[in-house]
Amino acid sequence: MATSTAPRQAARTGPPSILLKTVVAVTGLLFVGFLLVHMYGNLMILAGPEAFDEYAHHLRTFGEPMIPEKGVLWVARIGLLVSVLLHIWASMTLWRRAGGARTTRYAGKKKTSYGTFYAKAMRWGGLALLAFVVFHILHFTTQTITIDGAYASPAERVISSFSVWWAVLIYVAAMFFLGMHLLHGVWGAAMTLGLNTSLKRAEQIRFTAILVATVVVVGFLIPPLSILFGIID
Repeated sequence: MATSTAPRQAARTGPPSILLKTVVAVTGLLFVGFLLVHMYGNLMILAGPEAFDEYAHHLRTFGEPMIPEKGVLWVARIGLLVSVLLHIWASMTLWRRAGGARTTRYAGKKKTSYGTFYAKAMRWGGLALLAFVVFHILHFTTQTITIDGAYASPAERVISSFSVWWAVLIYVAAMFFLGMHLLHGVWGAAMTLGLNTSLKRAEQIRFTAILVATVVVVGFLIPPLSILFGIID
């Protein structure tokens, strides 16, 4: 009687992996849209403190008088929070499933260092970004953490913080992880959503991933580096 030499896997519970990957892809693309808008807002500091403070004020009063003050802002915050929780839940579930699958790898099968590198970069880089987001909120939004003093003016808060070299260093490190996450994430989202239909399309997706990652990282780094090196007084 023939017997199977492969280990028997336990029945998988929970949502199918393709659904989890779709959740990761869709929420990830929502984050890309948010990042582009947030990056544009940050670049307003180049127009001067008054312009940046006016931009920050309009974020709070957008939609008035039909919508209460900060109403749109809180809707956006709640939507982003839900997206973050879904993104983390789906990613961690896929991570655990991948770890379980590795325990049943056939004998003699070697894992590729290329795939392992990107998998670890996405996972640990994502955790690093999550830690930075918490720090970023505590720093600029609630001012629970202050660098070089607390200021009522958003522009003064930004300029004073990025006049400190180690604060800029934290920001640069976060942008490095963000760039890696976007580079692989945009590509992965396109694959999950079935956009890779030809070799030409694959090249277009690869170019788009590089372009998005580059624009976002450079756009976010311009204000802190400009402040640190005195381009913005």
